[in-house]
Amino acid sequence: MLKVLIADDHVIVRKGLRQILAEASGEFAVDEACNGQEALEKAYKKTYDVILMDIAMPGRSGLDILKQLKQEIPGIPVIILSVYSEEQYAVRAIKTGASAYLTKESAPEELIKAIRKVSRGGKYVTASLAEKLASAIELDLEKLPHETLSNREYEILCMIASGKTPTQISGELSLSVKTISTYRTRILRKIGMSNNAELTHYAIKNNLV
Repeated sequence: MLKVLIADDHVIVRKGLRQILAEASGEFAVDEACNGQEALEKAYKKTYDVILMDIAMPGRSGLDILKQLKQEIPGIPVIILSVYSEEQYAVRAIKTGASAYLTKESAPEELIKAIRKVSRGGKYVTASLAEKLASAIELDLEKLPHETLSNREYEILCMIASGKTPTQISGELSLSVKTISTYRTRILRKIGMSNNAELTHYAIKNNLV
């Protein structure tokens, strides 16, 4: 029986995933975490075969938690399951150490297939993501400005470009508006932009939103 940890801050999502796994011939034992920090704490105390984790959770982002997990418990396969499209986060997630990236629109059968494959040490990559990874390898020779951002900076860049206000972003990430403003300033400096309109244009041009 495969032991799976579901890390998502939405109860309905966790229950839905638990139900999907429960219907898969009883081959999964499921545990839950409501945020990244709880996922880390449980991973330190228990042994899991696979972790299913959202990117956008209160506090630290799923990508930051993923990075720490791969540094401290590298043997645990992590599947990022997100509402964000592959264009926004998939390549970054795989580069950070994820064994798979699926959107929450994926079919239950695809999720089960991905869990089985990564639990055996493999990677589960869709055909479209494989193309993006190939392109990313070529582009690594000339890094685009947004690729120099930290995971949190990248997350906030995408949220700004999606039209969210500092107040909305601070609420979703459980950070102060002042902290969001500091991140915004850092992002503008790293990318070489001067305002949100330029950031949004850049994000659209590079398929980040």
